[in-house]
Amino acid sequence: MLTDIEIAQAATPEKITVIAERAGVPEKYLEQYGNYKAKVDYNLLTDEAHTPGKLVLVTAINPTPAGEGKTTTTVGLADAMRRIGKNTLVALREPSLGPVFGIKGGAAGGGYAQVVPMEDINLHFTGDFHAIGAANNLLAAMVDNHIHQGNALGFDVRRITWKRVVDMNDRQLRHIVCGMGGKASGVPREDGFDITVASEIMAIFCLATSISDLKERLARIVVGYTRADEPITAGQLNAQGAMCALLKDALKPNLVQTLEGTPAFIHGGPFANIAHGCNSIIATRMAMALGDYAITEAGFGADLGAEKFLDIKCRLANLKPDAVVVVATVRALKNHGGVPKAELNEENLGALEAGLPNLLQHVENITTVYKLPCVVAINAFPTDTKAELDLVEAKCKELGVNVALSEVWAKGGEGGEELAREVVRLCENGDDEGRSAKTFEFAYGDEGGIAEKIEAVAKKVYRADGVDFTPAAKKQIKHLESMGFGEFPVCMAKTQYSFSDDQTLLGAPRGFRITVREVKVSAGAGFVVALTGNIMTMPGLPKHPAAENIDVDETGKITGLF
Repeated sequence: MLTDIEIAQAATPEKITVIAERAGVPEKYLEQYGNYKAKVDYNLLTDEAHTPGKLVLVTAINPTPAGEGKTTTTVGLADAMRRIGKNTLVALREPSLGPVFGIKGGAAGGGYAQVVPMEDINLHFTGDFHAIGAANNLLAAMVDNHIHQGNALGFDVRRITWKRVVDMNDRQLRHIVCGMGGKASGVPREDGFDITVASEIMAIFCLATSISDLKERLARIVVGYTRADEPITAGQLNAQGAMCALLKDALKPNLVQTLEGTPAFIHGGPFANIAHGCNSIIATRMAMALGDYAITEAGFGADLGAEKFLDIKCRLANLKPDAVVVVATVRALKNHGGVPKAELNEENLGALEAGLPNLLQHVENITTVYKLPCVVAINAFPTDTKAELDLVEAKCKELGVNVALSEVWAKGGEGGEELAREVVRLCENGDDEGRSAKTFEFAYGDEGGIAEKIEAVAKKVYRADGVDFTPAAKKQIKHLESMGFGEFPVCMAKTQYSFSDDQTLLGAPRGFRITVREVKVSAGAGFVVALTGNIMTMPGLPKHPAAENIDVDETGKITGLF
């Protein structure tokens, strides 16, 4: 059996100019990066008149070691939509080097449902993440230089909130002391690094709607506080212009293709467990502008990525999805039902029934909390039995939701035609209960305080009994609301493995409470971040990182990337 990278390397992609023509991108907006990737000027959205196409969100159950195949399903669905005659584009996030070298390996789909060139996409691509890291660290350098040069703004060096970033899982950098080496080397203080994809710059980059909006958001970033508890912003340091200059080319969406030649925008990549988990608004709008259907995804399970897509991205960008696809595998559901990974190939209806509530809660959240039409995509494995598939279908039908078997990993777009037809039906007519983009609701409104919004997500989406705020979090909420940030939506930083903040509670746990230990503002992004449990903004590498298996030969051919 061929690996994902072997399948990708065996393919013969079309020239990116052909893909751009297929997508409807005029030549004057295309900036080629070699033969198979390009950037598209964001001015296309304002210079050309477009009628937005239908928007389809792909999400999933809580991830397990068994794998779910959300990106694979997203890519395969887009290919299937084109196979049944629909003008479709796909919009995805860019992979982070942290997971690529850590646990996941590649993140460009799988099997015969991939985006290519997969090696480029998984590694440096067009340099967007490097630009984001440079802009972030320029601001950090300007903060410390301002303090070194006399501290006219009155920074309290104990309350500098802006961290440096690197796009790598490097736990050694979580907590550091910088400025050592005497007076010429700066002012000594405690500091730390976040991973680039958890940074506010990444969030701003993905939520900005134009270059001017990007600059305004960068200026609003809160980098620290004075001893009188007053916030200090990037704008007060006059940093936004230079930061925006570093990001001006990165802000243009990247155009590539699937193995079947479907145009794909891959742009931005915030983590969904510690950031908002969605590709850029500009790329999503471009896919909608050029296609009759735009297929996009949100990171991790629907309790994280989809919740943030719907409550943050859709709110800030005025988007309304026409349909939602929830991806699951029989194997992953049995894992949620208590079966260890080594035994997932065996039929086990009892374990499947025990794990199914995880899927059903995600589905119910989409249909009853957000009031959107939904279809469940079962990402097929050869070990799935008819009895297992029938059980999943029966339980979903009890919620009024159809199930489609997806075989895109093995068959590409051909294996997703059943799913594609159901997605088209939902987009065009809504579901049998009358749900459509017109009935879409948020989990909470703009009114109410920060704590109320956090509790709304915890109770409605996670099904927690309530929320416990540490004394520090309560103080932070009071302070943020006094500065006028209470109207912001909330971005929940939580483990991806469970509806709760305890990653060991699989399935659909009940009788638990969420603990919020820290609350901070991302003023430029326009949301408040609530950190729950022991979630970290700088991951670490596992005992045997994927990097150990990645290599390149004398011809430049890369191996081990998945």
